[in-house]
Amino acid sequence: MIDKELLDILACPICKSEIHLRDDRLICQKCRKYYPIRDGIPVMLIDEAKDLK
Repeated sequence: MIDKELLDILACPICKSEIHLRDDRLICQKCRKYYPIRDGIPVMLIDEAKDLK
């Protein structure tokens, strides 16, 4: 799905923390947000961030 090298360099655009891949989204544990992955492309826009439930 997402290349490990790409995942290693991606960071949360809000708090700049490390993100983790879980299912079909990228999760920031620090700010409790997640970002979608559409057609294999991470959508790392602040406006696209959703709150974790």
